[in-house]
Amino acid sequence: LLQSGLHSRLAGLKTLLLNVSRAVTRDVLIAFSPKAGPSRLNTTEKGKASKIHLPKEIFQSLSSQTVSVVVTVLNIQQLGMFKEVNQRAQVLDNTVVGITVGESSISGLQDPVQLTFAHRQLPLGVTPQCVFWDPSKGQAGGWRSSGCVTQPGDKGTVCSCNHLTFFTLLLNPALDGSTAKALMDVATAGCGVAMAFSIFTIAFCIFIRCRFRFEETVRINLGLHINLMGSLLLLNLAFLLNGGLSGRTNPRTCRVLGGLTHYSLLCCFTWMALEGCQLYLLFVKVLGIYIHHYLAKLCLIGWGFPILMVGVAGVIGSYGEYSIQNMDHQVIAHLCWITSKHLLVHYITNCGYFGLIFLFNMAVFGVVTQKSCSLQGTGAVQGHRKPWKVVLVAAGLFCLLGATWALAFLTYGTSSLPVLYLFTILNSLQGIFIFIWLVVLYYPKTKETTGSLSYIIRHDKTTTASQ
Repeated sequence: LLQSGLHSRLAGLKTLLLNVSRAVTRDVLIAFSPKAGPSRLNTTEKGKASKIHLPKEIFQSLSSQTVSVVVTVLNIQQLGMFKEVNQRAQVLDNTVVGITVGESSISGLQDPVQLTFAHRQLPLGVTPQCVFWDPSKGQAGGWRSSGCVTQPGDKGTVCSCNHLTFFTLLLNPALDGSTAKALMDVATAGCGVAMAFSIFTIAFCIFIRCRFRFEETVRINLGLHINLMGSLLLLNLAFLLNGGLSGRTNPRTCRVLGGLTHYSLLCCFTWMALEGCQLYLLFVKVLGIYIHHYLAKLCLIGWGFPILMVGVAGVIGSYGEYSIQNMDHQVIAHLCWITSKHLLVHYITNCGYFGLIFLFNMAVFGVVTQKSCSLQGTGAVQGHRKPWKVVLVAAGLFCLLGATWALAFLTYGTSSLPVLYLFTILNSLQGIFIFIWLVVLYYPKTKETTGSLSYIIRHDKTTTASQ
């Protein structure tokens, strides 16, 4: 590989050759750089270049006394090799590293080979992934990650693999320009429809609240639904304003718009939590609990608590223009949101806050489902309900508690694109799902048990609990 004729033909090929004795009792460390020419290393080199750590387990399993460790560094852009069909990810520095020890194939290592790919801080929305080339994948070969563990860092990414072959570091973009535009178009259309159905749902709840004589518990539930739909209406409106004005507004207006969008999102999460609390009181704390001005106090929490979080975030200057970039640092979308310098605010107030709410609401959903099934089995629930209606009621309750927002935790990594579309579509249509659910539950009000998930019997009196 070190012959001068081969080097002249393959300008992108660099080879590091190291003779190692089988009796080696320590690990081997090799440093390489994609820009360096062919060289022969007799000792361990240290520096800012990328590094390869070979465990002594490799040499203990060899039968020969002396073996050659060959590290081949390829520039695939010059060679036109190692390109997967329909590959979206970018190879770091267009560099592929091949490692061979002796002439045998080495795999199943207990102590893995470690490759440290040095790089600068990666742009937002890019996920590094350690992969190796599998010639049997597809028709022309492709990248696989099985057997490799990725440990990303600010100055480099460590790849730990249990075999020797050709390796590289793929940079997987969460979004590219066309995907970002498509998602924005889907979200904008969905938000427009969701705003209309949010208005329909609020009007419907007000109508049946005034038209029919419901007990106080049901009236409180309807008031909760109205406020939740009001927060969804505000969120969709803020998103539409954000998509239409971001990138063309002055910094102060963008900060206000970013704070409004954040506030409306936190209001949605808070009202979903209050819906879960109300279900908990109905199904677990069944005994009559009277709280003076209960709905007014819920409104104070649902609309007031997010103001505190947004106020603290605004004081430290968290809001402004947020740019989504691709791997070439080209801006593909602008938003008025929490800036890149204050992502910790996003992780705490959005991811952490919703994570706690999601866990609580799913626990409540499990209790409600279990109690409903137990009452069905004991015959406490009167009347027969069609299976499709039961499924629809359960799905509506699932949306009411904000379960679809949990998809945001799956929008990270190489498989995030389908989840991004699913997350955008489902949450844009959340208002429609809740509207259909409320119509099925509350109207028309008949003697048949169409208005609840289950009934809780106390003092020989049936009480509609889930309305």
